[in-house]
Amino acid sequence: MAEKSSVFDMIGPVMIGPSSSHTAGVVRIARAAIRVLGGKPDKSAITFYNSFARTYEGHGSDKAIIAGLMDFKTDDPRIKEALEIAEQEKMDYTFKSVGSASVYHPNTIKLILEKGERKVEVIGESKGGGVINIAEFDGFNANFSASLHTLILKADDVRGSIAYIANILSHDDCNIATMSVSRKGKNAQACLVIEMDSGIKDVTLAYLRSLKWVKEVIYIPDIDL
Repeated sequence: MAEKSSVFDMIGPVMIGPSSSHTAGVVRIARAAIRVLGGKPDKSAITFYNSFARTYEGHGSDKAIIAGLMDFKTDDPRIKEALEIAEQEKMDYTFKSVGSASVYHPNTIKLILEKGERKVEVIGESKGGGVINIAEFDGFNANFSASLHTLILKADDVRGSIAYIANILSHDDCNIATMSVSRKGKNAQACLVIEMDSGIKDVTLAYLRSLKWVKEVIYIPDIDL
């Protein structure tokens, strides 16, 4: 008798199932989020919205998000056992579902992650086919895919700062693919998100962190590498 296939059956390096939005995309959202945090979380609060809220258990999104928080890649065979592995490792996490949230994309997950004294909030959207959008970071609009090298800077709203940072990156021969700026008010702290085709040198990151008006620098290489 043929063995029954599951949501976590795989062909080659790509996870397949009833919907890659509910599996591969979810893993990638979590892997991007832990890079924003700076490592695997000590504590995680996970909220599934809209379509995800109704289907996350049946489609394996619960396993996928926990697997991603443990930094499993989308083709990792351990994903189907992620909840059991998390229990063995005594991971501290909670699930919540909100079935109707019109302000969010149909496949949205909010992650509130803690590691030591650091705490971040990341909102991710699964677009289908494993494609994701990290829509928000700590209340700022972010809108990056995590499929390119990504630089996130929280900084004072200083005149000319965007051009200055772009010039610094040009010395690393970084080709900027996308750039977005979000701020919570005039002269308030701003968040700059830059996606690039290539990586940044350590010395450049160190220089950016040394600038007095730059409050935080997060660098996320392509999460699929």
